[in-house]
Amino acid sequence: MMNQLIPTSTDEQGNILVSGRDLHEFLEVGKDFSTWFKDMTNYGFEEGKDFTPISGKSNGGRPRTEYAMTLDMAKEISMIQRNDKGKQARQYFIEVEKEYKQNQIDVNELSPELKMFNQIFKTVAANELENKKLNHKVDNIAEIVSLNTTDWRKTSQSIIRKIALAQGGYGAYKEVASDAYAETDRRAGANLKIRLTNLKKNRLANGMSRSKVDKTNKLDVIDGDKRLKEIYMAVVKDFAIKYKVWQDEY
Repeated sequence: MMNQLIPTSTDEQGNILVSGRDLHEFLEVGKDFSTWFKDMTNYGFEEGKDFTPISGKSNGGRPRTEYAMTLDMAKEISMIQRNDKGKQARQYFIEVEKEYKQNQIDVNELSPELKMFNQIFKTVAANELENKKLNHKVDNIAEIVSLNTTDWRKTSQSIIRKIALAQGGYGAYKEVASDAYAETDRRAGANLKIRLTNLKKNRLANGMSRSKVDKTNKLDVIDGDKRLKEIYMAVVKDFAIKYKVWQDEY
């Protein structure tokens, strides 16, 4: 059992969660928590998917908002910091995830034969990873490959964030995301801007609340069209290859 560098918890579905405030404190960020967290969400993280606001109270009893982040968001935010504390936090979260996955199977319940095979597999996998020095490169390449799975939306935005990080930060994120949409328009002979306007009108007409309609974005347009989704995924893959995001050594 490793030392708990940053507290984590699990929800009812078994997902690992990290407190935004705990991470902010560990990273020793110069900005106040609320400003910093808002800046981080501007990298394309979505409420309800990547993080959830929770009502809390300060030490003085005053109400304040806390945020429970997914482990993936915590890892990416740590990487965005571009400093030793961020690197330390990211490596810690990777180890937390590894330990959690290993504990999903109680090896004591396995037969002697399966225990043996389990140990052999772990040894071979560890040696292969060490010899080829894959580490996080494997994760990044796997993300590119997994764009054709049901997690396409989460994975594509993660890759765009990594490209933006290499290009200069939040301003670059908006530019890269915009370029991906423009290239999707070009290849599909479509206009995502017009489709987004129409989608918002349809959702309002069907009774969706204004606040939810306002959160509708071009990814929602893409999600509703199989052909657009395939084209967009191909664009993001091409961008990942162009910018060589799997070669990031951070």
